Amino acid sequence: MSSKTFRISGTGCALVDYLYKPVNFTGDIFKRFLSVNPGDGGLSPGKLVFRDEFEKFTGEDYLKVREEITNGNSPVTLNIGGPSIVSLIHTAQMLAEMNADVYFYGSKGMDKGAAYIDENLQRTPLKIGKFKLSEKYTPFTDVLSDPDYDQGHGERIFINNIGAAWDLFPEDLDDTFFESDIVVFGGTALVPNIHQSLTELLKKSKEKNALTIVNTVYDSLNEKKNPNAAWPLGSSSETYRHTDLLIADREEALRLSGKDSVDDALCFFQKSGVGGIVITHGANPLYFAYNNPLFGTSKGSMPVSEKVKEMIIQHPEKVGDTTGCGDNFAGGVIASIAQQLLEHPSQQIDMPKAIAMGVISGGYACFYHGGTFYEKESGEKRKKIESFYNEYLIQIQKNYPQ
Repeated sequence: MSSKTFRISGTGCALVDYLYKPVNFTGDIFKRFLSVNPGDGGLSPGKLVFRDEFEKFTGEDYLKVREEITNGNSPVTLNIGGPSIVSLIHTAQMLAEMNADVYFYGSKGMDKGAAYIDENLQRTPLKIGKFKLSEKYTPFTDVLSDPDYDQGHGERIFINNIGAAWDLFPEDLDDTFFESDIVVFGGTALVPNIHQSLTELLKKSKEKNALTIVNTVYDSLNEKKNPNAAWPLGSSSETYRHTDLLIADREEALRLSGKDSVDDALCFFQKSGVGGIVITHGANPLYFAYNNPLFGTSKGSMPVSEKVKEMIIQHPEKVGDTTGCGDNFAGGVIASIAQQLLEHPSQQIDMPKAIAMGVISGGYACFYHGGTFYEKESGEKRKKIESFYNEYLIQIQKNYPQ
């Protein structure tokens, strides 16, 4: 094992989540605000919409609508949120006892939201590479959660406010960012100037010999711009050739590929040059495909954790919400890949094992509110999910022997 500290650097979406729960997505009041056509600015379970687009769609002030659909209830919790920072916090927590540092690069305002993030980041092992100050407000998202939706599996709707994320640019990423062992771009569709430059940023990362990972988020800006076209990722399709691993949920994968089925989407990404692709689908099995020297060659699917499902059914009092499940999934995959590279740098990465850690990390996020888990002591979260992980390895042993 190398004595050099392993470095992971990531950038993308970081904000304050305000969680409202429960919200009834099938009630008469709520139905007035549901989307009619893709990208029209209306609400849609599992998807994200921007506040200004929602106000254009409804012709009403969003804060007044929120009061109505939440029955005037205050958020049950607020938390650090965002596909980049949440996944990196989880990665840092999983690697806290190892010779690894995890850094985040982002932007924030000079307001209460920024103060909240600063204060709570001190409760995590995540390090800051750069947190640029902006005169705009700190990005925030209202998360509306309906635990009973989809036959009790639960779902969320996100209303996003970009704010200071408009002020993060490629030049804000220093040389050390690109010289990391792993470089991660998370939820960049909510950080427009980074998102548009992904092709060049990933290319630069690969030139510095970094392993590159992209985990996506619903791209409302491009959906609004052209709901009938595949979403662009960066300035050209060359983005995919510089991406070692792409993690997306089913909806995002279909819209990025412009395909109608997961199998066709997997084929598209492989032909586009992605080293590996993992497509999640909530409580349903996920799909993956990879074909490169880093990961080897395989294609298939993996189920969710039976133990997590059992716990949710038998102990509903222990269930938090599904916010951050996808972000923690990505963080678990990143952490496993990093651990494998630390322990066996010359060996091929065991992707089923990395995906398994993602499955458990995402599943465990159901047992607390919000995406970020605050540890009482270093290593606490890893210890809590180890039994779930070990049982899951037994669950999938038949198809993916270790």
